[in-house]
Amino acid sequence: MKYIGPHVSISGGIIQAIKKSYKLKATAIGFFIKNPLRWNVPYITNKAIRDFKSTCKKYNYLMKQIFPHSGFLINLGHPNKILLQKSRDSLIDEVIRCDQLGLNYLNFHPGSHLGKISKKKCLNRISESINYVLERTENIILVIENTSGQGTNLGYCFEHLSDILENVKNKNRVGVCIDTCHLFSSGYDIRDYNNYLKTFDLFDKYIGFNYLKGIHLNDSKTILGSRKDRHENLGLGYIGKNFFKIIIQDKRFNYKPIILETINNLLWYKEISWLKLQASIII
Repeated sequence: MKYIGPHVSISGGIIQAIKKSYKLKATAIGFFIKNPLRWNVPYITNKAIRDFKSTCKKYNYLMKQIFPHSGFLINLGHPNKILLQKSRDSLIDEVIRCDQLGLNYLNFHPGSHLGKISKKKCLNRISESINYVLERTENIILVIENTSGQGTNLGYCFEHLSDILENVKNKNRVGVCIDTCHLFSSGYDIRDYNNYLKTFDLFDKYIGFNYLKGIHLNDSKTILGSRKDRHENLGLGYIGKNFFKIIIQDKRFNYKPIILETINNLLWYKEISWLKLQASIII
């Protein structure tokens, strides 16, 4: 069973995101847990929490099918101590929101050294930040997303993610999300079956499929190893449709939320339908 759906806007409230996903016949949902470009937003009301839970129940969405994303301002490896603390506090707030809503996960980008500290120090700082947040929250699993390596962002290789995980104390509350556009643009060739197998063998070696909690399924507007974060709709970029056929039929990705962050939402229904069809093909 594959859980497949889009990253939908929360304009009008999170409940609207659930309804939009249902209309697309999605079996997974992604959304920002709050405005991704603001540090502070109003608290969630008890009514909003009740309405969210009842709407999920009405439309038959389980919490394991929902994969929220944190804000873009957060940098858990920030070289500036004041902004590092602000990032940690902001992530704590988002984790609490997820917990209040009864969710399981919160996906986030690891962080950037901004050219001010070494990569090693930044990776250690990201682990320290995760430990800081986990010690002050409950229940929610923090899910680290691989990056394209644009600018000074870390997390663009499996070794980075492995280093971060190694220094996290509570490994029961941490996981990894693989973004396929980021994977390709950071230099992993996944376009044909042999390279696909090699890439995910490396993933299993350095991280392990036990840590995999979700997928962001995107094509790439830019070439292999470009280090640019430019998403494209499935089959319209440099990765190509062959890869998406392969991954959607891989049983290792069963029962994981597979979230489309493709750029043209008018194609979402078609993409979801096509992926469901590919998933049903016995190979």
